[in-house]
This record gives sequence, C-alpha cells and structure tokens, in this order.
Amino acid sequence: MLVVVYASKFDFLMMKSQLSLSASKLRDLDIMSKSDPMAVVYVKKKSGIREELEEVGRTEVIMNNLNPMWIQKINVAFHFEVVQPLIIRVYDVDTKYHNLSTKMLDLKDQDFLGEANCVLSEIMTHRSRSVTLKLHGKNGHDVGNLNLGSITVHAEETIASKMAVEMRLRCSNLDNKDCFSKSDPFLRISRVVEAGSPIPICKTEVVNNNLDPVWKPLCITMQQYVSKDNPLVIECFDFNSNGNHTFIGKLHTSIQDMENLHKANAGANLVFPSSRHKDHEKVLKGRLYVDGYEEKEVYSFLDYISSGFELNFMVAVDFTASNGDPRKRDSLHYMGYDSSYLNAYQQAIMEVGEVIQVYDYDKRFPAWGFGGKLYDGSVSHCFNLSGNAGSFEVEGVQGIMDAYKNALHTVSLHGPTLFGQVINQAAEIAAQSLSTNPTKYFVLLIITDGVLTDLQETKDAIVRASDLPLSMLIVGVGNADFKQMEVND
Repeated sequence: MLVVVYASKFDFLMMKSQLSLSASKLRDLDIMSKSDPMAVVYVKKKSGIREELEEVGRTEVIMNNLNPMWIQKINVAFHFEVVQPLIIRVYDVDTKYHNLSTKMLDLKDQDFLGEANCVLSEIMTHRSRSVTLKLHGKNGHDVGNLNLGSITVHAEETIASKMAVEMRLRCSNLDNKDCFSKSDPFLRISRVVEAGSPIPICKTEVVNNNLDPVWKPLCITMQQYVSKDNPLVIECFDFNSNGNHTFIGKLHTSIQDMENLHKANAGANLVFPSSRHKDHEKVLKGRLYVDGYEEKEVYSFLDYISSGFELNFMVAVDFTASNGDPRKRDSLHYMGYDSSYLNAYQQAIMEVGEVIQVYDYDKRFPAWGFGGKLYDGSVSHCFNLSGNAGSFEVEGVQGIMDAYKNALHTVSLHGPTLFGQVINQAAEIAAQSLSTNPTKYFVLLIITDGVLTDLQETKDAIVRASDLPLSMLIVGVGNADFKQMEVND
C-alpha cells in the first residue's frame, strides 16, 4: 500500500519527452554506395542483480548518408528521481531489407556502425538539452584509432496538444541543378531551437524532373512545431540517389507566416547563403506557395472509443488456388485433424478479431471470401463466407471461424487475387452507416497469400474510400513477396 501511495506522490516528477537524433562521419561499410543508417535507443534497467536493455524506439533508415538527420523521434519518459542510462546503437541496414518496416528488422542481420551511451538526465539538464557523443564499439569496447563518428541527441518535453496544421505546398521557378534533366526537388522542414542545429520535423516526397513541383499535403502536429510563432526553416533539395542531395534554397518562416502566405495568396522567395559574405543571403527567383492551410485537431484511437464510437469488424479471406490444396499439409488452408491446430488464416482471424470484437457492440461481422469458384461454377471475388446469399454477417469471431471452415468444403480455390470488389463492398457498408449512424468505424481485415493482379483497381478503390470511416488491414500469409502491398499504404 505504501508503494502505491509513494508512486502516485511522485508522478509529477515524470515528464514525457522526445529524443531527436543526428549523426556525423559514420563509417562507410557499403562498397558501391554509402551506409544506410538507422539508430536504435535502449534504456538500461536492473532486473534483480542483472542489467537488461529495453528497446524504446528506432529511427527510420536514411539511404546513402554518413551524416544522417533522422526525422523519426524516440519517445521516452524522463523520471527525475531515477538514473536512466541510455544506449544508442547505429546500424547500416542491408539493401534487401529496405522495404520492411524498421520494427520488423532483425538487428543481427544488420551491420553495426557504433554505440554511444549517456544518462538521460545529462541531456535533460544541459542548457541546450543536446549532447554530442563519440561512437564506440559494441558494449563500449575500444576500437583503437578507428573513428566511428559521433551522434547528437536532443531532448524536448512532449506537448500535450491535439492541434495540427495540414498544408499543401508548391514551388515555382526553382534553380535547375541537373545537367541532362530537371531537378528532382523535395522539402525538409526543421524547427529552430535556441541552441544547436535546427531539428528536422518532416519532409515531403520527391517530385521527379520538375522545377515547379506540387507536393502532397503535409500534416504537422503542434508537438512538432511547438507554437505558431516558433521559427522554422524550410530547405529545398535536389534529390540524388547517392545521398548527396544538392541544396537549392531555403526559407526562414513559421507556421504563422505560412498561414499569412496562404491568406494573401502570395509566395515567398527562397534564399541561398552568400559565398562571399557569411551573414548575407542571395534572394532567388524560386518561390514557395501555401496552396492549402487548415488547422485541425488530431484525435487518437482512445478519443474515438471513449466518446462513444463503435468499431465494426469485417473480414475477407483469400480463396485463390495459390494457397494449395486444403487437403494437403503444405496448404495454407490445411485444417489438420487436431481441433487445436490453427492454420495461418485462422490465426489471423483470431488474433485480430478477438481484439476488435471487444469494441463491437452487436458482435455481428461481415465475412467474405474472394477468388473462389462457387457451386454453380462461377468465380466470385466477393462472396458471403457463410454461404447464405441473403446475409453476409456472422455471429462473433467463432462465427467467422465456422463459416470459413464450411466454405472450404463448398468453394473451390481458383483466382486471380483481386481486392477491388471486397473493398468496394466494405466502403458501401461504411457509406450507408455514415448517413444513419456517424459513430460507427469499420475495420476491414484482408488475409491473402499472394500478389495482387488488380493493383490499380485496388488503389482506386482505396482512394474512393479514403473519406469514409474505414481502415484496412492487409495480412500476408505464406512466403510470397508482399512488397507490392506497400503501394497501398
């Protein structure tokens, strides 16, 4: 009892914070290019007499760069009354893993570049809240005269705000930095801090071969820009695949200035540092415009649930022939004779369904199959899993499991793999619900073993459904190459 009171008494000594990371002069372990670095942050904790490392976050991978400035922040809770040793390890991610989420990377498969350690309080109490640490060998081992580079860590308190700004940016008359084509520009937006280098908070995609680029909308949270008057710097670069992006120009601004540009329907000239005078900047012809500006609140999943939103679960199962004959053990649809055995499809249904059904009030779930040949010989890319032509709903997760099992006895595996009809069906249900009950949100689980053959139709269906209260989870089973699925993200 005393422990509980003690913990709550000192809750005010805990502060949620974010770590921003950058590195310089990393080792180059690649032969034909440069290292592709990613940083991983650990907190060292005691477990009895042993010390254990708890991973708290990973940055993104930056391609071909020995001086990376990572945008992905690392969230960590700072406890004033506790010594919190940090271990920061930098890895060169192998090219064959670039299409994987960083969370999925096995660090044993990546090349180790260096490690640094410090105590979180050292950063939090530093005047600039930044420290630069020399990288060492793993577990602090000396590597002789070999220079592994350094890493800089900047810490800031997390701002509890749901406010965000969405902007549509474009540029005109950019300087051409390429010889045989036009520049491939992208923007990097950084927040200026009192001491130290600006902290990158987001960047746009690359627009190829264009001196008048228009970028997709950017959403920047208040956590990132801190206040509307906080100074920002927007840098424009010409993308180069070797990682040596060519600087085109920059703009000193703020969120408030960006809003003013939008209201005035005006542009602002980029500038380029003068080579002759350190404090002078050359004004360029290139201009930046804010074609769209909207302030909005960004709500979390818990916000929706606590305000009365109901989650509705839908599932679609792949019945294409590439899954293999369900009667054979090597089939992804194989049931087995042991009732406790679950194939890959059953596991996905159970694991996702049991989580979501808690938030579904009526526990009635639409369930479909696609790519199967029905009893009448027709191939359907969206048929009711229950076999009941008049109803696509089943009762609970167990109802999905039973319908799936029965369908394997009545539906023949066929193909091809098409998502479009299933997504359109789910979108129609979400649209109908939106007009009658706006507190419902739908989650469509698509379980598949193969590569899409209707990629463009699927993309079009996703775009059409983008304004509906609908999210899609695509779970891949088996050993097929699922890189193509990332296009739908």
